[in-house]
Amino acid sequence: MSNNNNSGVDGLSGLKVMVIDDSKTIRRTAETLLKKQGCEVVTAADGFEALAKIAEHKPDIIFVDIMMPRLDGYQTCALIKHNRIFRETPVVMLSSKDSIFDKARGRIVGSQQYLTKPFTRDDLLDAIKQHVAT
Repeated sequence: MSNNNNSGVDGLSGLKVMVIDDSKTIRRTAETLLKKQGCEVVTAADGFEALAKIAEHKPDIIFVDIMMPRLDGYQTCALIKHNRIFRETPVVMLSSKDSIFDKARGRIVGSQQYLTKPFTRDDLLDAIKQHVAT
């Protein structure tokens, strides 16, 4: 597969990215930014919706908000990491809180990285490049 897309960053075209957040604004913003880079984007409003979509779409990387109803980001990440099929899928936590405790808890459940909201386009792209893109 050649990488001749001039619009996106090398290596991101065709990558499947999942964004799980109960905020429609955050989902839409991330989706718009990532689609401009050539990524395929799947979104979910909470952990329960996400788990079904993960099995169906098999994303290359998952961004998950921590504060969500029903199933929070930590629980969602732990469930993803306990599934042998998706254990290796990178998970990046998204949160408006920036405490050492929250970051440590994210690591404990298996997340690769922790981004503080509001995140920028470069924050998302750097995380993808760091954990997925070759």
